[in-house]
Amino acid sequence: MSSSDQQMISPLVSVIMPAHNAELYVLASIHSVLEQTMPSFELLVIDDGSTDSTVQLVESYITRDARVRLIKLWKNTGAPAAPRNIGVREARGRWVAFLDSDDIWHPLKLEVQLGILAQTGARFCSTQIFEFTHDYPLDASNLRLQDFEWVSFLRQLIKFRTPTSSVIVDLQLLLSNPFNEDVKYKAREDLDCWLRCHEVVGKSVKIRAPLTGYRINPGQISGNKLSMVFRHYHVLSKYRFKSGRKLGKYAIIFTATHFILSVYYRKFRKKI
Repeated sequence: MSSSDQQMISPLVSVIMPAHNAELYVLASIHSVLEQTMPSFELLVIDDGSTDSTVQLVESYITRDARVRLIKLWKNTGAPAAPRNIGVREARGRWVAFLDSDDIWHPLKLEVQLGILAQTGARFCSTQIFEFTHDYPLDASNLRLQDFEWVSFLRQLIKFRTPTSSVIVDLQLLLSNPFNEDVKYKAREDLDCWLRCHEVVGKSVKIRAPLTGYRINPGQISGNKLSMVFRHYHVLSKYRFKSGRKLGKYAIIFTATHFILSVYYRKFRKKI
């Protein structure tokens, strides 16, 4: 068996990409995965009941690269939580990474993250991201790729610091802590999941280099700030520690700190 065949059977990383009517951007997202300098991965595109040409576009890549797999859901689930959970259950990799179907990665992303994970022994790693509106070449030539910080459970509560398209995490951790598929968690299911993961592992590592591009689209739910405030509060108000304790009044406090700091980082620090 060749090394490439072995990589397809037992890839090091499973990349999970939910996609719903993503024909405008999905090819750029797929291309950014296939351009990774770390070749031992599989890409699982979970089509969430698309009615445009998303499926046909993904199938055109399958014929060119056997690392791409397509899972078709015949009915739209209404949120990315269920497709992500399906992808996690189908994953064959030791690690799982996520990429939304309109975001992109720098070619070094997986290689750098795996190196940091091996160096630190962490089970969860994220990167900084930058926002863009059109296809943008990710240039890391002047970035300090080995510069990282630790993200504790408390820091994650104070400000959400792990954008999902930047995350790579231990498969077993995700199997034990799936995304909440309740529609009330839509657009903040990642906050709930990553908090529970941090409660288990204690802290994660975050690379300070922006190796992930987050595409700004008109009309996306994350652009409705008031709605996001209520969704954020809902997740925190419902969060239960493994001891059964709830956050109580701190749900309001940590919702406020998150959005105040988010504005500060975007406006004055120019980073996320």
